[in-house]
Amino acid sequence: MTKNRTLPLVECAIMIALATVLSMVKLAELPYGGSITIASMLPIAIIAYRRGMGWGLGSAFVYAVIQQLLGLNSLSYVTTWQSVVAVILLDYIVAFTVVGFAGIFRNAIKSQAAALTLGCVFVSVLRYACHVISGATVWAGLSIPTQAALSYSFIYNATYMLPEAIILAVSAAYIGSVIDFREEKLRRLVRANSGVHASAMSIVAGLVAAAAVVYDVVEVFSHLQSAESGEFDITGLAAANWTAVIAVTASAAVVAVLLIVVSKALKNGREA
Repeated sequence: MTKNRTLPLVECAIMIALATVLSMVKLAELPYGGSITIASMLPIAIIAYRRGMGWGLGSAFVYAVIQQLLGLNSLSYVTTWQSVVAVILLDYIVAFTVVGFAGIFRNAIKSQAAALTLGCVFVSVLRYACHVISGATVWAGLSIPTQAALSYSFIYNATYMLPEAIILAVSAAYIGSVIDFREEKLRRLVRANSGVHASAMSIVAGLVAAAAVVYDVVEVFSHLQSAESGEFDITGLAAANWTAVIAVTASAAVVAVLLIVVSKALKNGREA
């Protein structure tokens, strides 16, 4: 990479802007905070992989500050200055700055797609941990029941972070196999063992599975806590639409399997 800082700065600015826009496109938004986006962390992850940890953490920090500014209304629910600081750090600044570690596997793993994907999974886990800690401490007694706060926080934050991580990983795997981010001048990667259609079908299969997971967790989890009292009641699961959950899960599984089978057939045909 060239020592000229102008190009990296421009790239970082563009990726921060793109990540911010993607964060506003929400596939689902939970009632007590948290949302599922269209791989909004991917642009920052790409910068971290392409330009290194320094640029990645810097871009991620700026992105985190922007996310905090967009989520200022969340601070109105906490009552002490200590809680305000904790929310700012755990739910925003630290939670999103860790995305800058997405390039951590660049030198350890030869395959760009694998390295970028694992990096995205790694930072998703770090961000999830931040939200879990925040939920079990700051939000306990507010949006999360005081009793079994840690368990509830694990479950609640997983309902959006799991689909978010899946979408991010699938997107990273695809774009990491198409564009070479290791070169100063971006170029298309030549993939000898797979075709465009096969890759597209694999991506669609992943998105179908992710969509089913999103529906299932939202449908089930929405019955575990009363929006009025905020009390946790596992007996509320009886009110969930289990017929729809089973139908969506089964349908998504069948469609995903069919797409994967077709994808493999296309790859084998290309190799032949």
